[in-house]
Amino acid sequence: MTQVGKDTLGTRSTMNVGGKEYAYYSLAKAAEKIGDVSRLPFSMKVLLENLLRFEDGGFTVSTGDIQAIADWQKNPSTGDEIQYRPARVLLQDFTGVPCVVDLAAMRDAIAKLGGDTSKINPQVPVNLVIDHSVMVDEFGHPKAFEQNVEIEYQRNAERYDFLKWGSKSLNNFYAVPPGTGICHQVNLENIAQAVWSSTDQNGQTVAYPDTCVGTDSHTTMINGLGVLGWGVGGIEAEAAMLGQPVSMLIPEVVGFKLTGELKEGVTATDLVLTCTQMLRAHGVVGRFVEYFGPGLASLSLADRATLANMAPEYGATCGFFGIDDKTLDYLRLTGREEDQIALVEAYAKEQGFWIDPAIDPVFSSTLELDLATVVPSLAGPKRPQDKVVLTQVDDVFNQDLGEVYKKTNARVPVAGKDHDIGDGDVVIAAITSCTNTSNPGVLVAAGLVAKKADELGLKPKPWVKTSLAPGSQVVTDYLEKAGLQTHLDNIGFNLVGYGCTTCIGNSGPLAEPISKAINENNIVAASVISGNRNFEGRVSPDVRANFLASPPLVVAYALKGTVTEDFTTTPIGQGKDGQDVYLKDIWPTNQEIASVMSGALDRAMFQARYADVYKGDKHWQAINVTGSETYSWRAGSTYIANPPYFEGLEMTPAPVGDIIDAKPLAILGDSITTDHISPAGSIKADSPAGKWLMEHQVAKEDFNSYGSRRGHHEVMMRGTFANIRIKNEMVPGIEGGMSRFGDEVMPIYDVAMAHKASGTPMVVVAGKEYGTGSSRDWAAKGTNLLGVRAVIVESFERIHRSNLVGMGVLPLQFKDGETRETLGLTGDDSFTITGVASLQPRQDVTVEVTRKDGSKFTFTALCRIDTANEVEYFMNGGILQYVLRKLAA
Repeated sequence: MTQVGKDTLGTRSTMNVGGKEYAYYSLAKAAEKIGDVSRLPFSMKVLLENLLRFEDGGFTVSTGDIQAIADWQKNPSTGDEIQYRPARVLLQDFTGVPCVVDLAAMRDAIAKLGGDTSKINPQVPVNLVIDHSVMVDEFGHPKAFEQNVEIEYQRNAERYDFLKWGSKSLNNFYAVPPGTGICHQVNLENIAQAVWSSTDQNGQTVAYPDTCVGTDSHTTMINGLGVLGWGVGGIEAEAAMLGQPVSMLIPEVVGFKLTGELKEGVTATDLVLTCTQMLRAHGVVGRFVEYFGPGLASLSLADRATLANMAPEYGATCGFFGIDDKTLDYLRLTGREEDQIALVEAYAKEQGFWIDPAIDPVFSSTLELDLATVVPSLAGPKRPQDKVVLTQVDDVFNQDLGEVYKKTNARVPVAGKDHDIGDGDVVIAAITSCTNTSNPGVLVAAGLVAKKADELGLKPKPWVKTSLAPGSQVVTDYLEKAGLQTHLDNIGFNLVGYGCTTCIGNSGPLAEPISKAINENNIVAASVISGNRNFEGRVSPDVRANFLASPPLVVAYALKGTVTEDFTTTPIGQGKDGQDVYLKDIWPTNQEIASVMSGALDRAMFQARYADVYKGDKHWQAINVTGSETYSWRAGSTYIANPPYFEGLEMTPAPVGDIIDAKPLAILGDSITTDHISPAGSIKADSPAGKWLMEHQVAKEDFNSYGSRRGHHEVMMRGTFANIRIKNEMVPGIEGGMSRFGDEVMPIYDVAMAHKASGTPMVVVAGKEYGTGSSRDWAAKGTNLLGVRAVIVESFERIHRSNLVGMGVLPLQFKDGETRETLGLTGDDSFTITGVASLQPRQDVTVEVTRKDGSKFTFTALCRIDTANEVEYFMNGGILQYVLRKLAA
């Protein structure tokens, strides 16, 4: 049931579609009161409708908020604070498990406060898709998928029991079982409706834009379908589930005009890498991006979804598209009901969400790209915005990485093998991730490259670990129907699972002799993946150079085996007749791709695959759990534990204290990602987390990954800031999660515990783009649990800043022109911040620094608690504490 406001502007109307009556909140009627809104960007119209529907006269949404959206056209810059309510929430299992853990803990806590446990239930639909846990242990053989599934269930039995408990115990909570697909593709192909409808408190069916927030940053992919969605931290998502609005500032909207058409042989991946580089250079952090222009007509819905997917990589909150015939065609192809498609068309045209080439919306700023200028590209070796033209990949590797890693260009033998290995060799080639495996065009292209290569007798180099992990089971259907999967199998790209796999670091181990040769000889090995993230230490601990590429290029690089030679002028390899084979010999034409797609892809595939999407396979069905009001926490569990956030919680929050003589836990550089901060990837035996697990009788082979243990705070806090590539300036020359306590160098966790034991608060200091990357709530939770009270940086990425506030950590930003370097901040300094209990949004804060010799100086920082709602959260110790007190009252 949807809650609606008072509608004091009188915008509620009705429309009849296919004989069914829908209520809706008319933008045309609103325009009579607030002025013309026809040239608002589509994304802003979605926000306007949301405010109209929940307008209550002033408590959360006032007529002034609505007027501010209309007036935005006169001054399209970041403006007033608004309260936005998404229609639903999307989770994946890595971020979803801690969400369900927190809900279970909140049920315990509200019971202790004398409240009603039934209030701790999602108030909007929540879909959790289990897609982050499958690892590429087995690959390159016909049984790889089946064996990886078996291993996945063995590793994650307790987590899956817990998630199934959640699906049986929580209202409005739906779990999509493992092996179904990646959450964003399941969202695109099945869950999303473009226009949502539900019954209101008066029993009337209300139609409104489909909107969502998700605990994965690539939730933005759904923008390609005209659904406004973006990633939030798990903490913020939990509040949205419990009926709290998302507090936000009216955003700037950057218009990205597309003209022309892509040339022969250029893929949607090449396009998105080009756009990512352009938008990063333009500067879109915290802004919406909206694509428009005549070039849209040449892009398929899947191409649009690819562009929308990588919004986090270009730094935007979202990358939005309006609705048109291609939207309807995609809804029809993917099995949506005709009644729903009719509603989408009627609603979009009535409300002004339908793309009209004659109308250019008002934007805060614009940039333009002629699609014909896009060329084949990769991105790397460390950041997704670092586009590299295909012909220059070898130059980038040889120049940039040569300087960083002192490459020797020597090749070394691999023990027990008849081949050697050297710098630049591709040891991982993975067709993976939500970005590209949702796009039939590039997957069919990969299949055609495999077919041509297979027929010519080419094989991957023996040091390459190959894998195919589609985002949807439908991918298998159309590759098999087209006869392409056999060729992919023949060159090592067997199905390994339906999940994120290598893109999130679940690449599995390299063969031991190869891993040993790399690490003993300081080899700079490479990966080429069709993913969206290539941050240091993410893909594999053995791989230092990571490149993002289209699926057909992934296949080609597996065959070539190195990034150190120009792909366009040197052979990929030799065919069975001894002839040299070049990239152009195996690259398919656009017509070949289109011809295969037209004969291989149909509506029935989607209908069959999604007919019973929550049922799962025999493994999921065999999990026998019952629902209950509260969860029975298992004593001694190393996967799921009741977190300490609500211990001693009282109905009235204690005043937030000043931060006195805090010591720095870490002083970090620019572009510190949530992969650097949040525990991710494998757990080392000699790390604090590894030692804790062994103390609790967990064998090394059963460590699993940090991601799989996100439901246990003891493991996660020990892995915070423990990334193998993080560089703490307090311990120069040391790579990895280390810090300093006095003169003693120790793991960051141990330093934090030493400061805690002495009652000393902590701060973290860093440079620009702090918290970029995935929406990992543990990047903020771990920071909080280590005892960090404030984070002082040059700039924050959006989601992590919000998460810090949600966990009661104070985010402060240096004033322009000041940095940790200009102020000469060191690990020996102490920091005092007063007036914390009376903070206001975005106020200036004085930070007093005491040097080792006792001298003092001050600097002014900007408080990045951005809204009044966020102040409330911070003063309550965090957003969950705020919500819990409100519900208990």
